[in-house]
Amino acid sequence: MSSPFEVIEVGGIPFAATNLEGATDWVVNDRREGAGTGVSVRLSNSYCVSAAHSDRDYSAVLKGPGVNFADGTPVNWVMRLIGGTASDHVGVRPVRGPSFFEATLDKGRRYGLRHHFVGTTEETLSLLTDRVEELYPGIEVAGTYAPPFAAFSKEFVDDIITKVGPSAPDIVWVGLGAPKQDFVTKAIADRTDYVAVGVGAAFDFVAGTVSEAPSFVQNSGFEWLYRLASEPKRLWRRYLFGNSTFVRLASRDIRKFLGRSGGRT
Repeated sequence: MSSPFEVIEVGGIPFAATNLEGATDWVVNDRREGAGTGVSVRLSNSYCVSAAHSDRDYSAVLKGPGVNFADGTPVNWVMRLIGGTASDHVGVRPVRGPSFFEATLDKGRRYGLRHHFVGTTEETLSLLTDRVEELYPGIEVAGTYAPPFAAFSKEFVDDIITKVGPSAPDIVWVGLGAPKQDFVTKAIADRTDYVAVGVGAAFDFVAGTVSEAPSFVQNSGFEWLYRLASEPKRLWRRYLFGNSTFVRLASRDIRKFLGRSGGRT
């Protein structure tokens, strides 16, 4: 499953120059045509860029096979500024994880695509399944699995693949949080013919177990601040250090771009 998208690098990480519609169409059309190869899809934000900067293994995942969509306005802002021709002729916009999740479920049901949800808790997965079946009549939820809490390892992925395999899904949605979910989607894609997508908190948002930011906040570039206020103990360190690192990396990219363009934007 090769990506048709041009790439714009932010902080050294390649992002697909596309938008929500383009990302959704690509995944759904590929699965309905029976591509037969696995692929890792990462919904990556400024935190992911920052984490990859200090983690060589994670950097290798994001720079390796698969596709990174810009899940977040800050990454998208930088892409549109420095993207040159790639951002000139394509509507480069954020591909927000929860929105991509719901859009793909909706479009995929028209073609009988089968989905398996991996992550969070059995209770949340039950609520999630009920909710998506209510929102998208006819959707095929092939199965769900809440793996035990454990670090990423071959054994951890073995367990997931064993549980998912009998359901024969087209797409495996993984809600384990970054960077862990991105290591997992790569391992699944390497060993199966599924599309494996890391979607972070999308399960909780759709299930209703975590409050989602209003649309105007999502579009403002400050959804991270809303989430920080909702879960300060869990997220403060991520956003404090992650955002400062991202600003430094993005500033370097912008300076390079301005140097090449002679200060013209």
